[in-house]
Amino acid sequence: MKKILVTGGAGFLGSNLCERLINDGNDVICLDNYYTGSKKNIKHLLNHPNFELVRHDVTHSFFAEVDEIYNLACPASPPHYQYNPIKTIKTSVLGAINSLGLAKRVKAKILLASTSEVYGDPEIHPQPETYWGNVNPIGLRSCYDEGKRCAESLFINYQKEHDLKIKIVRIFNTYGPNMNPFDGRVVSNFIVQSLKNEDITVYGKGNQTRSFQYVDDLVEGMIRMMNSRDDFYGPVNIGNPDEFTILELAEKIIGLTSSKSKITFMPLPQDDPMQRKPDISLAKKELKVWEPNIKLEEGLLKTIEYFKTVI
Repeated sequence: MKKILVTGGAGFLGSNLCERLINDGNDVICLDNYYTGSKKNIKHLLNHPNFELVRHDVTHSFFAEVDEIYNLACPASPPHYQYNPIKTIKTSVLGAINSLGLAKRVKAKILLASTSEVYGDPEIHPQPETYWGNVNPIGLRSCYDEGKRCAESLFINYQKEHDLKIKIVRIFNTYGPNMNPFDGRVVSNFIVQSLKNEDITVYGKGNQTRSFQYVDDLVEGMIRMMNSRDDFYGPVNIGNPDEFTILELAEKIIGLTSSKSKITFMPLPQDDPMQRKPDISLAKKELKVWEPNIKLEEGLLKTIEYFKTVI
């Protein structure tokens, strides 16, 4: 049994990770301030003898004896991270500093949940880890993009200076149970609108592309990254390389929900990437032949069933 700290553990990704780690027989501390996370996501774990919930903000130091740390704390959807951009930057940067400081003190292995947003609006497609990105440092999305880029720099420099065991994963669009129905992400938006038979809002012409990864595939990838060889730090892309236009996604969700929704078009937001698709060849090589197994339609059906219970 390992003692594992998950920051942001009551959020969408963190709650799914906590459940998997508990099921694998680990002792888990879930840390969250509920800025975007929810107790509802981990309510079923509260009475488990190997689960501990702590209300705490990662911008302040936290002390615990742990073997591993998954640093997931940060709002990840554009409406949430743009609502309080300074808080978003502080969560990424100070949260990384405090988590790394804890890992250094207790000699824990630590993983950073970074993001495909570090690639910005990419000029290379698909995006390999060697691509440095095309990010607007003063744009609407910069609080998240640059916060995560700084966190990656902190992680790699802690490794160089203190020989810390670090891991960096760059997460591409992920969906599944425990998503906030109103977090503003494209999958949750479309499912909620379809279930309510409301107009589905597509920004731009809908020809921008994304790759969508079911949350179970992501959790498997993060755990494999944490358990990978000590001299492999990443960053490594964790995502599904199957690529769809936003319009294709909208039409697929309308079909799966048998919705009466119509598609409407709105102006494209500032700095919204036109293409986003991971090159996962490094992950397949280093993470014991990891690759996503759940196809979009299968994952959407599971997610739709979840949303039917919460809206």
